[in-house]
Amino acid sequence: MRRLAILLGTTAIAATGCGKADGYRPTSRAALLDPRSVEMRAQAPATYRARFETSAGRFVVQVTRAWAPGGADRFYNLVRHGFFDGTRFFRVLPGFVVQFGLSGDPAISARWREAVIPDDPVQQHNTPGTLTFATAGPNTRTTQLFINYGDNTRLDAQGFAPLGQVVEGMDVVERIYSGYEGTPDQGMIQLRGNAYLAAQFPRLDTIASVTIVTP
Repeated sequence: MRRLAILLGTTAIAATGCGKADGYRPTSRAALLDPRSVEMRAQAPATYRARFETSAGRFVVQVTRAWAPGGADRFYNLVRHGFFDGTRFFRVLPGFVVQFGLSGDPAISARWREAVIPDDPVQQHNTPGTLTFATAGPNTRTTQLFINYGDNTRLDAQGFAPLGQVVEGMDVVERIYSGYEGTPDQGMIQLRGNAYLAAQFPRLDTIASVTIVTP
């Protein structure tokens, strides 16, 4: 069933006018290795934009905190501290979703596996271009997200709460590499990180960086 494809733990370019980076980056890996740290619990602005620089091109997501406050805060802090930099789009299902958010560093993965946040009420629909946290059931969101390719409003009733929308570069999102018949084993990504993906799925597109930008 396609719903299983977005559950956590399932073994299963250039753009102009998109804003200026705020320049924030941590001075060490300490924050990424401590999900409960103060640095990882900052409240996000009411709205903000995240610019993705990827091997497929550039795209921008606008997040609205009122849509899903807990998810917006978690995503904001992950971006600010470089969590997604160097990671892969590891599940790409044309017409359905593209999923990302597993660290390429096994040491970081180990710290975030149980760093769950409570669910947000679903206030927006899972329509094309919306950004949503993946889950493994109630109150299990950690670091994995997906962007909806199609009209996936059936996911609304299952508790998947969108927090943002692609506002620039949806054509880039749609050309993220999807040529593999199977998908990587999430357990192996967590155990071996990018070494596993480079060896077994070398054509997966990479997230070079994600940065908070101002309009």
